[in-house]
Formats: sequence, structure tokens, C-alpha cells
Amino acid sequence: MSDHLSVMKKDEGNLEPTHQVHSVTPDVDIYENDNEILLYADMPGISKKDLSVNIDNGRLMLTGTRQVRVDGARIWEEFGDAEYHRVFSIPQTIDTAKVRAELSDGVLRLHLPKSEAAKPRQIEIKGA
Repeated sequence: MSDHLSVMKKDEGNLEPTHQVHSVTPDVDIYENDNEILLYADMPGISKKDLSVNIDNGRLMLTGTRQVRVDGARIWEEFGDAEYHRVFSIPQTIDTAKVRAELSDGVLRLHLPKSEAAKPRQIEIKGA
């Protein structure tokens, strides 16, 4: 899903589009195991400094801006600047103090560890 946001230049009362910034919802894969939830978000072309991951009040928000540097005039553009944005609800069982994020080859990898109380455990059965 992609929306287009245009940057406009005003010239003698007329508006002329100068550059389009696409709003992009990154594709994600989410996996769960006994210890954590893993989230992979596809955000090609984004750099670490232009990416933000926030957790607030049970919401995980991924935002970032991809800026493509070009030399010369734009003749045709399909992979230009983009604004990434995606929001998830996360369970209260996530230990937010231990969340880790890694960015490699345009893929954001989030480790959302479960709190000890949320992890499955084996109950010992005692004999009478």
C-alpha cells in the first residue's frame, strides 16, 4: 500500500510539483517462540540515523525516511524518497526494557523478549 505526498513549488501563483515523497507501509514477518517475539520489517534504502522505533502504552511504532541522493536531473523515478510508517499493538507480557533492534541490508529486526512471568514453565509434580 502506497500513498503519494507531493512537494510543491509555488511560481507566480501556480503550483508545480517538484518531487514526490511516497508513504510506504513496510512489509513485516512476525515469529514467536517461548522466549520472544521476532519482527522483521522490510525497509530498503533506509539508514540507521533515519529510523525510529518507539514503544509507548502498548504500541510499537516504526517510522523512518529514505532519501535517495541523485546526481543530475530526474528523468524517471520509481525508487525515490519514502516515508515508512507502521504501528502495532504489543502484548503487556513484553519486557520493553530489553527490546533490541538491528538494521542490516534494509531489514529491521526487532527482538521483543517476553517477561519471565509470560514464559511457559514446567510445573513439578510431587508425590503424596
